[in-house]
Amino acid sequence: MRATPVPRPPAGARAERGGLRRTVRAEWTKFRTVRGWILGMAGAFLLTVLVGLLGTAAPAGPGTVTYPKGPGGEAVNDSFYFVHRTLTGDGTLTVPLRALTGLAATGVGDRPAEEVQPWAKAGIIVKESLAQGSPYAAVMATGGHGVRMQYDYTHDTAGPAGAVSGGSPSWLRLVRSGDTLTGYASADGSRFTRIGSARLPGLPRTVRAGLFATSPEAMEETGAGAGFSPAVATGTFGRPGLTGGWSEGDWSGTQVGGGAGTSGSYTNTLQGGFAPTAGGGFTVTGAGDIAPVVGGPVMGVGYAMEDFLVGTFAGLVVVIAVSTLFITGEYQRGLLRTTMAATPLRGRVLGAKALVAGGVAFAVGLAAAAVAVPAGELGARERGFSVFPVTSATEVRVVVGTGLLCAATAVLALGVGTLLRRGATAVALVIASIVPPFLLASSGVLPPGVSEWLLRLTPAAGFAIRQTLPYHPQVLSVYEPSTGYYPLAPWAGFAVLCGYSVLAIGLAAVRLRGRDV
Repeated sequence: MRATPVPRPPAGARAERGGLRRTVRAEWTKFRTVRGWILGMAGAFLLTVLVGLLGTAAPAGPGTVTYPKGPGGEAVNDSFYFVHRTLTGDGTLTVPLRALTGLAATGVGDRPAEEVQPWAKAGIIVKESLAQGSPYAAVMATGGHGVRMQYDYTHDTAGPAGAVSGGSPSWLRLVRSGDTLTGYASADGSRFTRIGSARLPGLPRTVRAGLFATSPEAMEETGAGAGFSPAVATGTFGRPGLTGGWSEGDWSGTQVGGGAGTSGSYTNTLQGGFAPTAGGGFTVTGAGDIAPVVGGPVMGVGYAMEDFLVGTFAGLVVVIAVSTLFITGEYQRGLLRTTMAATPLRGRVLGAKALVAGGVAFAVGLAAAAVAVPAGELGARERGFSVFPVTSATEVRVVVGTGLLCAATAVLALGVGTLLRRGATAVALVIASIVPPFLLASSGVLPPGVSEWLLRLTPAAGFAIRQTLPYHPQVLSVYEPSTGYYPLAPWAGFAVLCGYSVLAIGLAAVRLRGRDV
């Protein structure tokens, strides 16, 4: 039986691919033989690394902070007061929460003010162990966000709205079945509404379960920005109802983490603990939080990973200049006519230049980030500064994203240079569209709303690809550009920059075809 021959591409298609490869090779040869361009890209690498290291070279820090890691590898706060027993196998915990109150060190003199923080929590929890960062699922009432079910630090599901009070208690229930926990809430203890469920893979047969209370610090707006004061939350619980494999004996009280952690704090007058009440209930008081860590500047972390890449601004200026000269230099010297004579398809020439400029810029940004980040982290820790911990996937995104940021900027500069044909004007325009908007937005000199729009609408949105500080609505913080937060997700922000680059190179191709060189 004869084999069916594989059809070969048309000769024109093969010639087109071969022609593009030859054009790219020719443009790369042209680029690498101009010493100034090669030295410029080497200078961009050095500036990115050196400026980043010098910009984070404060002589001594306050001491490093070590955060526990959650099940997903993320940094977490896991500090609360826990009244617990062991639960072996399946079981149910049901309890009425009759009140949630709070105190904060924001009062006059030494007397704390009676106030409940919006994300203060009191409720019931099933936790793998007393170790910080261990998996858990909890149902709780909060100070300002109603009843919630949360698990494994980053997951948050809203339940019934409204505050808990003596006249309006909230009945909370957690049901364990294998490694699945299901949360319920009720206003009368009879009709329960399912909030959600969580599967905790590998949950051991014997776990800790019981009542808890915790409160992050009170945030106050001052003339110098946000300030934080110690705060505690107190939950007043009725008698717990237990079914299943619960241990016998008294309930035990533990301050998980040994203290309030970095998100909360105790004082001489604000302390955690628990006490029995009439009818078999308890009051539980605690400080801290059970949530992911957010915001290096706000939470006292010395540096975020992207701080070591502050030199990218200096490197980008050089990348923009070299990428612009890659096309405007040929205009000025009349060499583009020779290039077009050798390759009459002008769009192919522009595409080859974009591939070369973008490829070189990507390699420079990638290499610079791969050097600056680990060197900066090592130096910071040696000087007593903490570095905001991130997952391996986030670290890869930041390093690779720095290369992509440089590549997209190079293509943008090439396109603008082709459109304007004037090197100085094109360089100034591209720099003005990227660097000042980012610096104005991140410096805090503009209102937060204006800063956010700058990072949505200008090419500076591309810097979002390097962000490492996560946004979690269930954690109280200052989520603004001045504290390291971008209004767009990493890849969405980068897409904005890519949109400008594609638009510039597309218009450049149209103009290049329509006029003499």
